[in-house]
Amino acid sequence: MVNHKHSDKSFLEQAVEDHFDDEQIVSDEANDVPPYVAQYDEQIPLYVLSPSSAVKEAAMFDVAKARLTDFGFAVQLDQMADAKVTRFAGTDEQRAAAFSRAAMSDAEVVLASRGGYGLSRILHLIDWDLLAKHPKRYVGYSDFTAFNLALLAKTGMSSFTGPAAIPDFGKAEVDDLTAELFIESMRDELEILCFEAEGSDEVDLRGTLWGGNLAMICSLIGTPYMPKVDNGILFIEDVSEHPYRIERMLWQLWQAGILANQQAIVLGHFTDYQLVEHDNGYDFNSVVQWLREVVQIPVVTGLPYGHGEVRATLPIGEEVGLATQNDIAYLVLKEHLDDHDHDHEHDHEHSH
Repeated sequence: MVNHKHSDKSFLEQAVEDHFDDEQIVSDEANDVPPYVAQYDEQIPLYVLSPSSAVKEAAMFDVAKARLTDFGFAVQLDQMADAKVTRFAGTDEQRAAAFSRAAMSDAEVVLASRGGYGLSRILHLIDWDLLAKHPKRYVGYSDFTAFNLALLAKTGMSSFTGPAAIPDFGKAEVDDLTAELFIESMRDELEILCFEAEGSDEVDLRGTLWGGNLAMICSLIGTPYMPKVDNGILFIEDVSEHPYRIERMLWQLWQAGILANQQAIVLGHFTDYQLVEHDNGYDFNSVVQWLREVVQIPVVTGLPYGHGEVRATLPIGEEVGLATQNDIAYLVLKEHLDDHDHDHEHDHEHSH
């Protein structure tokens, strides 16, 4: 958990004063440069496993490994990373055992190769006690949400949602901001993320950040793998889900009493759905309106996270700060450090 210093200033005022000047906020440009391993003296050991769907082309592992090496990681592939059993990357038992191998490795970061489907099938097979004894930084997204939340529920350990090895590092082009946010998060350098949040409610609060893929969150309701988060900041995203399905899942979270325990809902990418004539004006904005009117929880929009082009790396289970002002949202991941506390000369604030 993050230790917070309190002052007479509001959280938002302090965040803006500590991290941004007026020119940065107005321009809304990321102060990002392509990351290079030359910035760092030591590489971070990283372990790639495949806990869900099979990777279609094994050659993509070579591309991802080379690129992650360039970005400052010493990469080790799990022995079953490229396995294929029907649609899965190995049997349920093999994929669960990969987490034990990762836990016993010398890696600091454990990165999922991809999402898809399969983690729900192996949650009861994962050795949670072993993972708790050998903590790592687990990272993935989409189907990996099931693991993120189960880890929090079973061990109390935080983890990360962010890029995956193949879709983000195993292809010809890499989004520079996605890569840099991941690198800085793994090196404890990322302090604040600001993003355009047009039409967002005003908030100025702190709470436990948690969430991920909406469908996967809902799939855990009523199971021992659903964490209980009070006064949380819930962030969600999804892909290929029509707005009415998104509303139905949110309705389930509300009726289950989960949304009532949250201070705010932060919306990431909701992509790849198609409206039809029968919708008659019912769209994603209708869902947001329903959230505000029925659930009556502040809604913040525009989080650069999900199945879109930019995928921010976010901690799940850590206390963060969230504030909005003038259609800009500020997500403070770490308290501001004095200049002499920085290990590196370059800043670690990002706007999107």
